[in-house]
Amino acid sequence: MISTSGLSLQFGKRTLFKDVNLKFTPGNCYGIIGANGAGKSTLLKLLSGAIEPTSGSVDVTPGDRIAVLQQDHYAYDDYEVLKTVMMGHKRLVEIMDEKEALYTKPEMTEEEGMRASELEAEFAELDGWNAEPEAESLLNGLGIATELHHKQMAELAPEEKVRVLLAQALFGSPDILLLDEPTNHLDVISINWLENFLGDFPNTVIVVSHDRHFLNNVCTYICDVDYGTIKLYAGNYDFWLRSSQLAMQMAKDANKKKEEKIKELKTFIQRFSANAAKSKQATSRKKLLEKITLDDIKPSSRRYPYIAFTPDREAGDQLLQVSGISKTIDGIPLLKNVSFTLKKGDKVAFVSQDMTAMTVLFQILTGEMEPDEGTFKWGVTTTQAYLPKDNSKYFDGVKLNLVAWLRQFSKDPDETFVRGFLGRMLFSGEETQKKADVLSGGEKVRCMLSRMMLSGANVLIFDDPTNHLDLESITALNDGLIAFKGTVLFSSHDHEFIQTIANRIIALTPDGIVDRVTTYDEFLDNASVQQQIKEKVGKSM
Repeated sequence: MISTSGLSLQFGKRTLFKDVNLKFTPGNCYGIIGANGAGKSTLLKLLSGAIEPTSGSVDVTPGDRIAVLQQDHYAYDDYEVLKTVMMGHKRLVEIMDEKEALYTKPEMTEEEGMRASELEAEFAELDGWNAEPEAESLLNGLGIATELHHKQMAELAPEEKVRVLLAQALFGSPDILLLDEPTNHLDVISINWLENFLGDFPNTVIVVSHDRHFLNNVCTYICDVDYGTIKLYAGNYDFWLRSSQLAMQMAKDANKKKEEKIKELKTFIQRFSANAAKSKQATSRKKLLEKITLDDIKPSSRRYPYIAFTPDREAGDQLLQVSGISKTIDGIPLLKNVSFTLKKGDKVAFVSQDMTAMTVLFQILTGEMEPDEGTFKWGVTTTQAYLPKDNSKYFDGVKLNLVAWLRQFSKDPDETFVRGFLGRMLFSGEETQKKADVLSGGEKVRCMLSRMMLSGANVLIFDDPTNHLDLESITALNDGLIAFKGTVLFSSHDHEFIQTIANRIIALTPDGIVDRVTTYDEFLDNASVQQQIKEKVGKSM
């Protein structure tokens, strides 16, 4: 078990947390949520001991082992992939290394023989004989093919290194597992595997994630970082969101009596509890939820941007024709014979085990890259707006303030008009005077979304748009694209984002595409589609 007592952290004059008292118990998964900069990742660092609190303490049950998802993707470049995973259990690897050093000696002294015997006993106690099979199983589950297991980490692509480090954190059944954005760079197959792994994990999990579907599937509690403190709620993300919104509605509605509000909350809790009790993680959640009162749930202080895309004109029936596009980069075939016709009103999610393939396709369709083979043609009535995954060229070295930056893309140069669009994205007052080249990743994406709203385009293209956004901005963008009357092409790691927006799924594989008019969940549940993808990708689903 891990707990905090009077935990406080202050940077200069800014207090991030004050007097936080939490208890994280085995058998539960705790989701840490909060606005960007609220201190979610910092909380994990405090719990792991990577940084010290200003006051208070973090207490861990003696003997419990903490595992952390490492963020330095280059720290293990000198090690073999399989060894890197097993390094997640430091003591086990120390034993393995010491044993190897002893057994490679031509002769052992009596003292060394006794030491080897002690090491063998501890090795067996730590289930060391199953270490390598377990590491291989974790790697396979996270999409790292067997042929990569004995390569050096330096030989792997960055997204592959992330998966290896996740396997490292999961290795050896740690007592306390701390995960910061574990679904980053994972495809849907690996995310589904991770959800199942954590659902069966018997110990304590504490996770920071912007993936709402993931939080809903794995979390039994939500830790809301808000108001300079951290409050614990029983239930998953959807329950926290809905109950928080209900509490805000009740707080604003001064005309209803408190008794009526409490009755409404109880009705909601009973309905949710009945559903939640069906999940395998929620054995005791129902009783916890039934104890909640109105005073337990505090309205969130977080703000949601307003995102709405309005086309200047309606597109005609001829939108986009793609014929036989292929592209190879650095000897690696990314696209092969990609052909499809875009229909009016399509909202197409592109999925692939290789995120680079989707980026390359979007760059080709927006004229940033030429295909090796094939053609594409946009309809004459279409106008496109594009949000690239890498937006650095719009900001690096740009010394303009945000008003001047956004004015470059506005048909109306009036400052009040431009400020209105910045205000929708939560930039107001002195914030509009920030220089474009000093913005955070999330601020840059919000600026790019303002640029797209100003474009009046009737076709929107997004390459993994939820990167760097907080949950509030993701929700606002999600709602904005559901309401959009035009056509959308997009890629995303966010399951709920795809499920609620897309009416068509195109899977890019090394040998072509799988194209279905369906929802994302139906696409994933379709056994024949899964088999097609498995055969083309050549990997286990």
